[in-house]
Amino acid sequence: MTALLPPDLKGWAINEALPLWASTGWDAHRGGFHERLTQEGVPDLVADRRLRVQARQIYVYAHAAHLGWYQDGLYVALRGFDYLMDKGHAPDGKPGFVHLLTADGAVANGLRDTYDHMFVLLAASWLARVSGDAQIRAVVDQTLAFIDEELTDNHGTLNEGKPTSLPRRQNPNMHAFEAMLALHETLAHPEALKRASQFLTLFHTSFLDPATHTIREFFTQNWQPLAPPLGTSSEPGHQAEWVWLLRRHEAITGKPPSRLPSQLLDRAISSADPVTGLLFDEADSNGIIRRHTSRTWLQTELAKAWLAEAEVGRDGAKLNAITALHSLKQRYLNPAPRGCWVDQLDRKGDVIDAPITASTFYHIFVAIAEAERVLGA
Repeated sequence: MTALLPPDLKGWAINEALPLWASTGWDAHRGGFHERLTQEGVPDLVADRRLRVQARQIYVYAHAAHLGWYQDGLYVALRGFDYLMDKGHAPDGKPGFVHLLTADGAVANGLRDTYDHMFVLLAASWLARVSGDAQIRAVVDQTLAFIDEELTDNHGTLNEGKPTSLPRRQNPNMHAFEAMLALHETLAHPEALKRASQFLTLFHTSFLDPATHTIREFFTQNWQPLAPPLGTSSEPGHQAEWVWLLRRHEAITGKPPSRLPSQLLDRAISSADPVTGLLFDEADSNGIIRRHTSRTWLQTELAKAWLAEAEVGRDGAKLNAITALHSLKQRYLNPAPRGCWVDQLDRKGDVIDAPITASTFYHIFVAIAEAERVLGA
């Protein structure tokens, strides 16, 4: 049975990735996490910084501290949170978090992006849990209030941001659902599950195509699917991500396992690469591949989906999860500098030259944490 055990991804996270992104990945002179590293593992000193990336890195180190995986995790997360609040929160005198900072910490884009604010909630909830800091806990409620007042339409659904824009997307709502589950898990927030149910309703009424078991991505103002090609776009990575989230919601609320997550996963893998098993970046609602590239984050979501299926006893799910984890390490982590990853593979499985984006660490870390929790990896 030894051959069935997943690779030592936990050791990779503890001994390689967490130390690297807390040192090389941190800007010791100007503060904040670097947006990305070059292919050689050197910080890109001029790249603008997305607010969501700062929040994702804070989350990673707060969660790592909670797990006891990184001794300085709380310190790193608190340092990152100070930068987030100092540079990203209302620097232009208006409420909310700005979308983009320059490498020097100035405002590059003052948009209040809904997606970004969901990752602020994720980061703040985990950091409040680990630190016990009441001021960080207060940021959670302040951010929720801002979302309600400034990022929500008259019908109670999320706009893309402030100012509003089209098309509307399922993706920010998926991460809102994730953030609400995290608020319940970390802080037992009294509003979390009620808010989660609103996003779950939108999932069933608008995002899900029950005829094909695919998740729609782009919508009109009234949450109707756009005309093709955008309206028929399907991202297998998001399908897998929803599998994990739906199973988490079932576990949290005590509901019996439903068939839908398994159906979503089956549809996602039906258009995977038949040789490697890797998920492709984009298909359509009929399963026809539109982009034959395979980014790293999709494979982490595939592993998480199979882990979630393993927890409800699906036949073969554990082995499929282990296979996905092996593939993640061999194809995406091993070819990269120590503690890093490659971003994307082409149709032949060769590495596409691209920077090493910090945003991907969140996806990889959650997959490893879930593997440890479910498999005892």
